[in-house]
Amino acid sequence: MFVMEKYSSLPVYMTMLTNMKKISPLVAAFALFGFLTAFLPLPSHIADQSSYLTDIKSELMKEWPKNRSVTLLFHGHSVPAGYFKTPVVNTLGAYPHQLLAKLKTRYPYAVINVLITAIGGENSEQGAARFQKDVLIHKPDVLFIDYALNDRRIGLEKARQSWQAMIEQAQQAGIKVILLTPTPDLKVDMRDPENELRRHANQIRQLAVRYQTGLVDSYRAFDAVRQQGDTLSHYMAQGNHPNEAGHALVADELVKWF
Repeated sequence: MFVMEKYSSLPVYMTMLTNMKKISPLVAAFALFGFLTAFLPLPSHIADQSSYLTDIKSELMKEWPKNRSVTLLFHGHSVPAGYFKTPVVNTLGAYPHQLLAKLKTRYPYAVINVLITAIGGENSEQGAARFQKDVLIHKPDVLFIDYALNDRRIGLEKARQSWQAMIEQAQQAGIKVILLTPTPDLKVDMRDPENELRRHANQIRQLAVRYQTGLVDSYRAFDAVRQQGDTLSHYMAQGNHPNEAGHALVADELVKWF
């Protein structure tokens, strides 16, 4: 095994490879490429909030007849579906439509379609299984994924595999992706650094870095108001569903990407 520091220049390394068993310069070049690739730094940050949706924002600013409809699709569980105190579904008070209201103030000429493919009670494994027929078929401009609350039932590994499958399919289709960490569950102690929701939030942050997607850190937004002395129950319609004020915290983070 060769240590990079021993070879101060590419020509030296190429010569060393070529002299080994008389391999050709072409083979040496491929070997060098593989060697260097193994040491390339991994991504260390999420997508740039100021530029990630530049093309989308440009479309939102266009006026008729030069504009086109822009589709935002929200895939997940009961929270983006709009469930407040079950069985009440407050569609217009949930964060997808709160975001729409904010965007229409900012982009008055835009035609924005909000599609919600979220299903109450679902986890990401189920969401990934129907991803092709329920999500990709709509060809959204931006996809938002929010499953972590329910992913506690399937565990971190299955959740990671499911999120990765959805992210990769979306990116292959040229869709911008924004991941959401979980909103609270009042049964979970956010003061505990090892609580289950925090572990899922950390995994989602890691996925956002790995795939260079957008990230809306709902967990951090709620934890911030808690640390400021506010009571989380003020933002919850029931134990695991935010009320309109809670959804507003998420919408405020979402709109920053636009």
